[in-house]
Parts: sequence; structure tokens; C-alpha cells
Amino acid sequence: MEAVILILGLLFFAFVALGVYVSVKAIGAAKRGVDRTITQARRTVEETALRAKSYGQAGVGGELAQLRLALRTSMRATQEALRAGAVEDASLSESLGLFQRLSVHGQELDEELKKLERDPDRATVASLLPGLKQRTERITHSADSLRWAARDRARKFTDDDLDALNAQIDVEAGALRHWTVETDEPQGQGYGQAQERGSGPTDGVAQAITAPDPRRQTGYPWQKAARPETTN
Repeated sequence: MEAVILILGLLFFAFVALGVYVSVKAIGAAKRGVDRTITQARRTVEETALRAKSYGQAGVGGELAQLRLALRTSMRATQEALRAGAVEDASLSESLGLFQRLSVHGQELDEELKKLERDPDRATVASLLPGLKQRTERITHSADSLRWAARDRARKFTDDDLDALNAQIDVEAGALRHWTVETDEPQGQGYGQAQERGSGPTDGVAQAITAPDPRRQTGYPWQKAARPETTN
């Protein structure tokens, strides 16, 4: 009896522990979902502000906003392209690793540009713009190269698969157009022998296509069965 009570107690605590674990996992997943939503909303607001500055603000502030916007747009597009491609192409994992290293430099540059937007010494910031533009172009060029290389690779695989499919379809189409020529007599027998059999004028002539007998066909599930012939 004591063993049964002990087993029931252990089962009870096991179910309680499992319920707590599932609850914690669910809460964690919900929190991560909320965090992603907040991060996405914050990113959207920030990029909208950058677009407004890049188009509506002249001088150093507008140029810094343009650099940040170009950097963030290129990096996000490359990240999405590589992650989507890596699902079907495992060889892109190395490209993802390179992009992660490039992202470190991109993040550092974005933070530096963000700080310079608030710097009151506009003359010093203006003197730094040529170097900042060069760094931005180097990072975005590398990101764009990875993105377009991944897209070219995916397109090449798609073209190869389409070429192979077209070749198979051509072979199948040729097979469908090929039919066996049937003859009543082997080659070498004359027309007179066919007449001796009392056959019609078309006997002995090769038939291009032999029409199938509908009564001998096996029907498909969606076809009605052929009705038997009746006599009056």
C-alpha cells in the first residue's frame, strides 16, 4: 500500500513539474513574440524617421540619415535572402557566417552614425563624412555581393531543374506521339495472297492507329460504365 501511495505521489509531482515546465515555455515563447513585435515596431519607426531626415533635412544631418538608411536596408535585405536560401541550400551556411562577421562592422558603424547625428559639433562631423561614406560603401558592397550571389545560385539551380524537366517532357511527348504500325501479314507477302483470303480492300494495309475497343477498356472511377448492347 505504501508503495502505491509513493508511486501516486511521484506521478502527481511529475505532472505538476511537467505543467510548470510547459507553462514556463509558453510564457517564454509569448515573451519572445512580444519582444520581436516591439523590436520590429521600433525598427519601423526609426527607419521612417531616417527616411524623413534623409529627404527633408539638408546638410550633415541629412547625409548621416542617408548613410544609416542605406546601411540598414542593405544589411536587412541580405540577412533575409541568406536565411531564406539556407533553408533549402545548406552550402549557404558559410555565407551566413561571413554575414554575421560583416554585421558586427555594420552594427558598429550604425551606432557611430547614430551618435554623430546628435553631436553638436557639425563642422567636425562634416569632416568625418568622407571616411564614413567609404566605410558604408564597403560594408553595403560586401552585403550586396553576398545577397546577389545567393540569388544567382538559386536561380541557376532553378534553371538547371527547368532544363532537366523540359528534356524529360520532350522525351515523354515523343513517346506519346509514337505508335506501333500493325500489319496483317509479314513483309514479303504479295497483294494476291491478301485477295485469296477474301478480305476487304483495306486488309494488308498498315494501320496507322488502331482505335481501342471501348468495351475492353478499364474505366476510371469518374467514368460511367459502358452499357451492353441490346437487341430488339
